Amino acid sequence: MERVLGVGGVFIRGRDKESLAQWYRDNLGIDLHDEWLGSMFPLRHPDDAAGAYGIWSVYGEDATRHGSPAPQYVLAFRVRNLAAMLAQLRANGCEVSEKEEHSAYGDFGWVRDCEGNPVELWQAPNDLPSDWR
Repeated sequence: MERVLGVGGVFIRGRDKESLAQWYRDNLGIDLHDEWLGSMFPLRHPDDAAGAYGIWSVYGEDATRHGSPAPQYVLAFRVRNLAAMLAQLRANGCEVSEKEEHSAYGDFGWVRDCEGNPVELWQAPNDLPSDWR
């Protein structure tokens, strides 16, 4: 049986694509190609010793993990230092949730981009639980 190998891409529809792309460049440090406003991520970043997985998941229509059930998608990015990233976003005037989650699966925080779309930030633990390997 054929199966997917990982996340192939995340595509966002925005009201003002240039401003939205600039928000991700300025606040999350994503280098964007000027022509197609996109970026290519290696499957494992050279500065990333954890070697964790990217996640794709389906939630029911009434799920509230990422705020109101209105968004039909949520972007999730791995970060090296969640506390530092959230502090940076707050200093940039971004809408950062006060809610954080800390568990065996890592540390999670949330921010909204300039169009109000939810973004989850995940710092993987040093040792992932065996059911995530």
